[in-house]
Amino acid sequence: MTKSLEPETSTGAKQAVRGWVRTVTSRMRGRDGDAGAGFVEYAGLMILIAGIFTLIDQLGLDGTISAAIGDAVDRVVGGGG
Repeated sequence: MTKSLEPETSTGAKQAVRGWVRTVTSRMRGRDGDAGAGFVEYAGLMILIAGIFTLIDQLGLDGTISAAIGDAVDRVVGGGG
């Protein structure tokens, strides 16, 4: 009498696990391998931008940057001396 190394589970659970494995494998190998990656990249970019804005605000550089941009625009447009 030999025992199976697989845990005793219901047939439905085995089918669910097999279906999950097939889905994961097909997404890793198939054309949908990068599905959802755009959202993750977008979220990472938003976090990075939010961090830059927070850093600028905390260092008090917002007035300096605004004045520098205003001066540059004035020079391009010819409004400032």
